[in-house]
Amino acid sequence: MKKHFSVLALLLLTVACQQNKRLPRIAIAGLAIESSTFSPQITQEEDFHTLYGNDVLDYYPFLKKGSEDIKRAQWFPTLKAKALPGGVVSREAYESLVNKTLELLKKNLPYDALYLELHGAMSVQGLDDPEADYTDRIRAVVGNKTIISTCMDLHGNVSQRLAKSLDLITCYRLAPHEDAMESKERAVKTLLERLENGKGKPKYKAWIPIPILLPGEKTSTRIDPGKSLYAQTAPASAQQGILDASIWIGYAWADEPRNRAVVMVTGDDLVKVKNTAEQLANNFWDVRDQFEFVAPVASLDHCLENAINSKKAPFFISDMGDNPTAGGAGDVTWTLDKILQRREFLSSEGPSLIYASIPGSEFVAKSVKAGIGAEVEAYVGALVDDRFSPPILLSGTIQAIKHGDRHAETEVVVKKGSVSVIVTKKRKPYHYEKDFTDLGLTPRDSDIVVVKIGYLVPELYAIQADWIMALTPGGVDQNLERLQYKRVIRPIFPLDKNMESPDLKARMISLSGE
Repeated sequence: MKKHFSVLALLLLTVACQQNKRLPRIAIAGLAIESSTFSPQITQEEDFHTLYGNDVLDYYPFLKKGSEDIKRAQWFPTLKAKALPGGVVSREAYESLVNKTLELLKKNLPYDALYLELHGAMSVQGLDDPEADYTDRIRAVVGNKTIISTCMDLHGNVSQRLAKSLDLITCYRLAPHEDAMESKERAVKTLLERLENGKGKPKYKAWIPIPILLPGEKTSTRIDPGKSLYAQTAPASAQQGILDASIWIGYAWADEPRNRAVVMVTGDDLVKVKNTAEQLANNFWDVRDQFEFVAPVASLDHCLENAINSKKAPFFISDMGDNPTAGGAGDVTWTLDKILQRREFLSSEGPSLIYASIPGSEFVAKSVKAGIGAEVEAYVGALVDDRFSPPILLSGTIQAIKHGDRHAETEVVVKKGSVSVIVTKKRKPYHYEKDFTDLGLTPRDSDIVVVKIGYLVPELYAIQADWIMALTPGGVDQNLERLQYKRVIRPIFPLDKNMESPDLKARMISLSGE
């Protein structure tokens, strides 16, 4: 009998200990945008979509109420702000968002860990390396013992300063970023595991800057060499003694010293961390000459000729130079002006073409007042970026009006000849078929679809019967040689095609706080 009581007591004690086991305290914060320093646009605080508290948790499917990971810690979500790619962030906006984050973090100190969401390509007026500044200021509040884990966009930048301030770091492995949420979950799960197994911060961090600066449209993982290069990261990360092995392409449209490719590897095995980083870096350098655009590219005139004469429909054209998903202002009128002047589209009987999109708040206001079916004339575009083409005096018949979009606020479809132009109150990228069908447009039935975008995102890629990318002007011009770089570290490929091979030995980064 005594034996049974002893066993029962032990079981009860074990259960009690498990129930009383302190869950780790984990904060969440984030500040993310891709900023082109070659765009005249200035990003303000109201351009950020900002989540607070439980809305931050709800953003992550793996941290929703009832999920397994939500039960593994006490979570303290603060502020997560993200903006559409655009121009440089105003210093006032940056300071406001950072200070709000710091104040919220102070409310629930101390923390065992913090999950930090960054993009890696934010530029701020008068400040170099804002992600490192942001992380250092957070570090000053939470302390050096707090483990900070982050997930970044592979088009972000990792400076040596940022690498030191962070502990666990990873980035997306696909471009287009179909694995974005999966990568964020990986960063959180790795953090939880290091807390639960008591190992904490990785013992070693290897960082290797690679003097390569290429646009995402040349480094897509849909095709080689990007596909094969990034395929190496998962098995490299799965090695015993390695926590993560990642490659950052870097952001090509910001003229800052940190902008370049980077390999970073973290783990507890010094030899494997160092060797893996050097192998990935050398593999990247060795294929630098093999990167090509993910689709055929040509001048706009050539693209339009191909589309008009093609028997494949819908024929998609990427208007790349003003791509708002890469940092373009989104209101350059150069391409739309050329389309509207072509004789093929002057008649309603011409090839059907959808143009997505151009901002024009005056046109939208007049259209809303006049209503569907009305004839409206007003200026659109070039309020922000008029360097290549002035505002267009657009006239036509209003086909649709839609209110309430998260980005555009109000969208209008105007028909001029055989062209259906989407005019927005505020700029908006068009990524999904529903973006069109909600406006009564059917891209699958259109002869031509022109979108301000670079490589086609998955849903549009699935629709296209043929596709070409137009080398158009704008804040994210794909012809990097046309951009006036003054501050990137030279030599750098492809600006300096005949440069000597760089030193790709691993730089071992000291742990945060050391």
